[in-house]
Amino acid sequence: MSQPQLPLKGTCRCGDVEVELTAPPLMTAACHCTGCQKMSASAFSITAMVPPDGFAVTRGATVRGGIGEDPLDHRFCPRCMSWMFTRIEGVDAFINVRPTLFEDTSWFTPFIETMTQEKLAWATTPARHSFTGFPPMDALPALIAEFAETA
Repeated sequence: MSQPQLPLKGTCRCGDVEVELTAPPLMTAACHCTGCQKMSASAFSITAMVPPDGFAVTRGATVRGGIGEDPLDHRFCPRCMSWMFTRIEGVDAFINVRPTLFEDTSWFTPFIETMTQEKLAWATTPARHSFTGFPPMDALPALIAEFAETA
């Protein structure tokens, strides 16, 4: 694994919304939950967990999507409807950003995979750690530290 060359700039599919990453990811992941499968129209979604002060929307504005009523604040481009990032209400330590938004994606490999109890039978990732649900919050510091050592 490697860390991205910062700052990293990216856009939604249509280019109306631009984002910038100025701090390295805390960790990377693939989520196999059925919600992510449906929202991404794929076997899993991929994410880079980034510090909130290291990520910004630099042009345009996003709209809330997904179910829109749960603690997951999924943000989308209002024009092309690209799923761009997710804030989790009550979790201030990171924002989940879709790494495929960025011009350079060569640094991205999922370090953990979550919700494997819901994964499609054929879906595999190169993740080092696998969780049937989400990792316990008290396990995150050790995972983040290990990710930093391997990046």
